[in-house]
Amino acid sequence: MDQGVARERLTAERAEVTRLLKDAVSAGEQDRGTEVDETGDYADSAQPLTAQGVDDAIAEGFRARIAAIDRALKRLDQGSYGKSILSGDPIPDDRLDADPAAELTIAEARARSQS
Repeated sequence: MDQGVARERLTAERAEVTRLLKDAVSAGEQDRGTEVDETGDYADSAQPLTAQGVDDAIAEGFRARIAAIDRALKRLDQGSYGKSILSGDPIPDDRLDADPAAELTIAEARARSQS
């Protein structure tokens, strides 16, 4: 993948994921406020807690994605972008097109997920 295109895509995705993270954090804060403000029976109070947990999990996923994007941008700066962080083998362009922050070849990613 062209380095300029990769940087552009990573930067745009980082901005979008950062926006989504802010929305998720805001939703979690609203759920926490609802938990404090609501009165009622036990079943009612569980709903904000469940929503809060979902919002927190979504936010954590967004944080992880931002970290992956930042690592990819760092690899661009260091000249190692497009190579596996494990083996140094080239990551195919079609994989980088699908996920510009990919750190592993498909085979390495499969092996890692199975272990």
